[in-house]
Amino acid sequence: METKIKKRVFLEANHMIKTNDTIREIAKKYGVSKSTVHKDLKERLKLIDLDLYKNVQKIIKNHIDIRHIKGGESTKKKYLKIQYNL
Repeated sequence: METKIKKRVFLEANHMIKTNDTIREIAKKYGVSKSTVHKDLKERLKLIDLDLYKNVQKIIKNHIDIRHIKGGESTKKKYLKIQYNL
């Protein structure tokens, strides 16, 4: 694996641990696609640093567990905005 890719994977993983940002937010910050970040954190990181990988997976699992709640909140805000802009 190229040094450039390894460096990016470490940056993304450490950023996620420090900030608890989602894959989408990390992709935006580092200027890569969500697919790239996902592959970095789910496949490449496991080959580079297993302990870091396990910590990141806990955060990703938590994001998956709460995504339905965040989606519901976003939908509620959307319709409240529409309701009051009429």
